[in-house]
Amino acid sequence: MPAQKAAAWAEAQRLLGHLRERGAEEVEAAILQPAAELLDLYGEDIRARAFVTQDPLRGEMMLRPDFTVPVVRMHMEAGLDPARYAYAGEVFRRQEVDDPQRPSEYLQVGFELFGGRDPAEADAEVFAALASALPDLPLRAAMGDIGLILAAVDGLSTTPTRKAALRRHVWRPRRFRALLDRHAGRVPLPEGRAALLAVADPFIDTGPEIGMRTRAEIEARLQQLREEALAPPLPPEEVAVIDALLSLAAPVPAALDTLRDLERDAPGLGPALYRLERRVEALERRGIALGDIAFEGSFGRTTLEYYDGFVFGLFAAARPDLPPVATGGRYDALTRVLGRGRVVPAVGGVIRPELVVQLRGGA
Repeated sequence: MPAQKAAAWAEAQRLLGHLRERGAEEVEAAILQPAAELLDLYGEDIRARAFVTQDPLRGEMMLRPDFTVPVVRMHMEAGLDPARYAYAGEVFRRQEVDDPQRPSEYLQVGFELFGGRDPAEADAEVFAALASALPDLPLRAAMGDIGLILAAVDGLSTTPTRKAALRRHVWRPRRFRALLDRHAGRVPLPEGRAALLAVADPFIDTGPEIGMRTRAEIEARLQQLREEALAPPLPPEEVAVIDALLSLAAPVPAALDTLRDLERDAPGLGPALYRLERRVEALERRGIALGDIAFEGSFGRTTLEYYDGFVFGLFAAARPDLPPVATGGRYDALTRVLGRGRVVPAVGGVIRPELVVQLRGGA
């Protein structure tokens, strides 16, 4: 409705003013973005929901599904550090079901911080900036840390191939669980793979070669699968650490105690836990009530795959049916990709103005 859209844009301008007061430079990103590179950077969820079109001159293009990737690319090309940006505009995501709470086009207002000497302080600043922009709304806060999960995977006593597969599927909980159970020996190999590996020469009576893969590539993959099948199962105590981490759900202070206990069995969690403790201290200095924030070990695993550290969300306390009002997190690895190997510490978050207006109106 025109009145609702006007109200959302007015709220977006208010939020932009709030972020500009924190030193953010307002920037824009083109609605049409080159698809080839960006589709590889988004997770499967958005990749499947992107609006893609063909331009006769520019090739495959997409309507921006968010601002972060275009802003990161702009920043890395400019090479300016440190920097902070704010933006507002529509994003576009195709929906598979007719759900009014998941529109195909909606507003985002965002805040992105690049560089700086203290990532923990930057994490806390982004969280506090978004939370302080919405003081009149009853919001529930939750946070997590993808870095803890990645550290737990890296600490496993298993092959590099298994670790790489688990890292790749951290953002796909069902696939991650299936792999973890298989590598732990909890479930057998899929029947088809077991039958394939049992054949001495899989190329006998297979007919002519078709497709893009060469015979040498197929043989290399089969050899890799054989080696994986012979690898010993994951130690139960290491799997137990990951299980405990993923099931953790408690207020931040209690979650820290649990994580410190887990570190005794998994010293590899130490660096990620230290970063979390520093972040918590920075939040405390900003007056954030940590006892009111839930720490969830699996938080962020079904969102964008470029988050690789701190992740957070603000939710309408009385409306669990609504999407998050605000979300964000750290994405250092994304700067490495778009910076062609140059890494810049980066963290950001977005607010959905239309949801803010809806909640204020009691809809």
